[in-house]
Amino acid sequence: MSKKVFDAKAYTLDNGLKLISIKRDSQLMSIHAGIKVGSLIENKEEKGTSHFIEHMLFKGTKNRNNEVLNTELEQIGGEYNAYTDYGATVYCISALCEELENSVELISDMLLNSIFPEDELEKERGVILAEIRTSKDDIEEYSFNKINEIAFSKSPLKYDIIGEEKIINAINSKKLIKFYKKYYMPNNCYISIVSSNEHEDVVSLVKKYFNEWKCQDLKEQAIIEEKNIPGCITSYKNDIEQSTLVYLYTFYGLTEYEELVLRILNHRFGGSNNSILFRKLREERGLAYDIYSEVDTTPHVKTLYIYTSISEDAVEEAISIIEGCIDSIIKREIIFDDGSIELMKKVLKTAVASTIEDPMDLGNYVLHKSIEGEDIYGFVEDMDRLKIIKREDIYIAAENIFKNPTIHILLPGKSE
Repeated sequence: MSKKVFDAKAYTLDNGLKLISIKRDSQLMSIHAGIKVGSLIENKEEKGTSHFIEHMLFKGTKNRNNEVLNTELEQIGGEYNAYTDYGATVYCISALCEELENSVELISDMLLNSIFPEDELEKERGVILAEIRTSKDDIEEYSFNKINEIAFSKSPLKYDIIGEEKIINAINSKKLIKFYKKYYMPNNCYISIVSSNEHEDVVSLVKKYFNEWKCQDLKEQAIIEEKNIPGCITSYKNDIEQSTLVYLYTFYGLTEYEELVLRILNHRFGGSNNSILFRKLREERGLAYDIYSEVDTTPHVKTLYIYTSISEDAVEEAISIIEGCIDSIIKREIIFDDGSIELMKKVLKTAVASTIEDPMDLGNYVLHKSIEGEDIYGFVEDMDRLKIIKREDIYIAAENIFKNPTIHILLPGKSE
């Protein structure tokens, strides 16, 4: 696969804003604007602030009130959204190419001119509190939040991105505006635009709406990386019928090649409907409907989770099966033959191709690579690395990763 798979050019404006323009023959465009601030750099009293600001940027600017802003976003005729993750807060629009300038102008107004109206703030506080309560009702989300809470003592991964009720209740407009002014600046902003426009035209368009944004001092904050605390904890929750079982492993310090091998291993282990875990727990034993593993190689995160939902009386058997599968891989009793390795490689290649073909996915991928300071064509090197991955590499990855887990068991019963 060649780096010419898409035509991209990177620019840095005079005010420090970083732009990547991707030119492709398509009727669709996408714009992603990311501020490099998320839950990883929030202190304990700020937890959920990045997410709160994400909500508030749709609530009015100096030029548009809430109703006008959202009506104009709707009239673009495409899709618009925003999200907050560990490392960034992202605002995005996907629509016909003819709507590119309208989209750039609207996002610039949101980023530069939001006013955090008090009445809208109180409404949105209620929305976020409802979101937090909903996550507590969702047994899967609750279980992931719980294991993160017990697996770390200092890491920001300990806390949910959307925050806790007591902190959200304590947030006021003064705190939001202070946080907004601290991080929302052009030299902390990254934009990716996928369109049929010439690169020079895209740059001119971004300059037209973002040039007045003034560069400011930005203090880089150290991010705590902490290995998970090994152990097994059981907790209880009222009004649930199923139990859940979650394993968490961390893997700081791996090379890019080793992380690629881990992604290959994860697909075979628990990342597909024909995985080792799926076949053992669901197909052979009928213990679980949901069973999967997932890997997050995001900088400063580096986690692998195993999740399943089972009946209370099946918990011990599920633990035995999961640990038996891990042990069988490490002992080389489960054979990764050439066919299965080639299949795992093909799955990864398919995922890459799917990302490249979709303007929204491509824009999002490129944005995050830019924010993380990584090569936007890194997947090309991954494709080359796939050719040299061997069976023994996969076994070694299992040996290195599958040790000292944090385990959380959630059972029906009286809450602690």
